Amino acid sequence: MSPDSEELLSAVREAVAGVTKKWDRTYYMDCTRRGVAPTEMYETMAQQGLFALGVPEALGGAGGGLTATAAVMEEMSRAGTPPMLFSLTSFARQSIIRHGTPEQIRRLVEPTLTAQQSMCFAITEPDAGTNSFAMQTLARRQDDGTYVLSGQKIFISGADQATHIMIVARTTPASEVAKKSEGISIFVLPRDTPGVSMTAMNIDWKAPERQFSVWFDNVVLPSDSLIGVEGKGLSSMFDSLNAERVVIAAWTLGLGYLALNKAVSYARERSPWGAPIGSYQGVSHPLARAKAQLEAARAMNYRAAERFDRGEEAGDDANIAKYLASEASYAAVDAAIQTHGGSAFDEDSDVITLFPMIRILRVAPLNNEMILNYIANHMLGLPRSY
Repeated sequence: MSPDSEELLSAVREAVAGVTKKWDRTYYMDCTRRGVAPTEMYETMAQQGLFALGVPEALGGAGGGLTATAAVMEEMSRAGTPPMLFSLTSFARQSIIRHGTPEQIRRLVEPTLTAQQSMCFAITEPDAGTNSFAMQTLARRQDDGTYVLSGQKIFISGADQATHIMIVARTTPASEVAKKSEGISIFVLPRDTPGVSMTAMNIDWKAPERQFSVWFDNVVLPSDSLIGVEGKGLSSMFDSLNAERVVIAAWTLGLGYLALNKAVSYARERSPWGAPIGSYQGVSHPLARAKAQLEAARAMNYRAAERFDRGEEAGDDANIAKYLASEASYAAVDAAIQTHGGSAFDEDSDVITLFPMIRILRVAPLNNEMILNYIANHMLGLPRSY
């Protein structure tokens, strides 16, 4: 990591501390139990200028690129308060920054700098799953230039809290294109647009935000809802998805460090046989292994962020970072549970409460098996099995 990045991360840590000292893990879990949005936390994040990070200064933001965004996500997660709407908004708006018009940036990006607007990201569908090219949600252009959007998306996190939805849809059905990557477009629409409806899914992952099934029933979209060129949305989609990989990796890394720190503190103090249990290799080695894995994943993640910020192709590093981070964090929370023994399963110890979110991040937003497929196919040149 470059000296400039280290200086940036130090500044981010100081700003995040101004949030988490006031709105800590206790507050976050209280919001979770009551099923309410951590509104006060987001307001303070905006006051600290955190939502403005990741947007170039030339566009009114605070700069710092994806590196700063990842740092915010990691530090907030280390405190046990991962800010989902910040995450979603930060990576979704990358498509607009890189492919939107100046008017779209003014209308859709600038209000996110102070959290007046936020975004969720809608790509997954019931039948397509991780095969995004098989999506069926369709936006048909009308003679007057508007689009009529119909279809369904699932597992849309924070759909009820975000003010806007970024949706990936087909503007040409898959059956009518020569290549499956063609005919895909990106749109942004207000959540309260007529014809949009949603139902909460029954997923308990110990977070204030929920996942939703979202329906689009002949939703009329103005022409300026389209980001970039119609049917050529693949590159802009991956600008957001590669940023997503890095942000999610930072998220799960923070949680992994939190789990590890809990276990280390407990292992130093717990002494049922006289000596602290941390002196026993059966306890210390899994924790040491998790530490090594977290540090390696973290280095890869910031390498991916820096490549993204330089405008380089970051897909390889971003996918590897997400894979390594989620596996390392899983190892950390598993070691933390084993270290705490039975007390880990008492929610008051706040150990088992970390497990659902860390476990989900091995599956979502892209499962680790598909990342291994990516590495095998795109980096090793091995033939596809699907």
